[in-house]
Amino acid sequence: MQPIPFGRHVLVGAAWVRYEPGGVLHYRELLSAVLVHERWRPRISITEIWVDSVESRDGGRALWGIPKDLADLELRDSPGGDLVAAAGTGPEPGDPRAPIGSASVRRGPRLPGRWPTPLSVVQALGDKVVRTPVRGSAGLRLGTATWRMEAGGPLGYLAGRRPLLTLTLTDFRLRFGAAAPAPAATWP
Repeated sequence: MQPIPFGRHVLVGAAWVRYEPGGVLHYRELLSAVLVHERWRPRISITEIWVDSVESRDGGRALWGIPKDLADLELRDSPGGDLVAAAGTGPEPGDPRAPIGSASVRRGPRLPGRWPTPLSVVQALGDKVVRTPVRGSAGLRLGTATWRMEAGGPLGYLAGRRPLLTLTLTDFRLRFGAAAPAPAATWP
């Protein structure tokens, strides 16, 4: 898997996500991913990711090779309606505490309909490559964001840069991984 070049640059996406009750797990995450290709088929590869759930961290690493680490994560709505987010390392005893970054997202107009989110995530897991299908749909809103990534932190390559495009996915439904096979028919 190789990054897809745009001149001397690559496309990096950063996302703050809040998984609400009703799914498999309820947690928050901050991730950074890059657009890559396998035989010129576009894929997403997650380069850094932090979650506030031990179960999510352990499952993501073991099942899909996603390099999840634990962090203190805050995602909340401000009184003005903006989404305010912050992340810092060191939620476990003995871990060094350091800020990763923060963001403020102003939600803009909603685009009509529900938008499909088909993509494939590709990650190294040991000596093999794991390809994971992701399927879902979401409401989509345009927006604007300001962020502050710590220059000396793990997302320091984003420090001083501005988001090119800000999207908010609302009421998203997501299936990460292949659907479970249908149970075999039995004869009484």
